Amino acid sequence: MSNTAQKRAIKNYRTRLRKRGVARFEVLGLEADRDLIRSLAKRLAQDDPEANRIRVEVTRTVADTPRKKGGILAALRRSPLVGVELEVERPFDSGRKVDL
Repeated sequence: MSNTAQKRAIKNYRTRLRKRGVARFEVLGLEADRDLIRSLAKRLAQDDPEANRIRVEVTRTVADTPRKKGGILAALRRSPLVGVELEVERPFDSGRKVDL
C-alpha cells in the first residue's frame, strides 16, 4: 500500500470503527471455523440484547473457573438423603499381625 490515498482511507475507516467502539484484532483458529468466528464477531458487534445473551453464554462456556462457589454443598443439600437419620458405623479392626 504505497498509495497515500489508500492509507488515508484505511486510517479514516479505522478511526470511525474506534469511535463506534469496534476494535480490530487477529485470532488464530482452524480454517473450518473461519465463517463461524466471523459471524460470531458480527453478531457481537451489533451490541443488542441478543449479542449480550450470546456474549454471556460464550463466556460461561469457555471460562476456566467454576461458575460459582458452593456447588458441591448445594448438590449435597438437594440430595434425597437430606434429613434421613443414618447411623454409619465402622467396625474397629486392630489390623493384622506382621512378623518383622
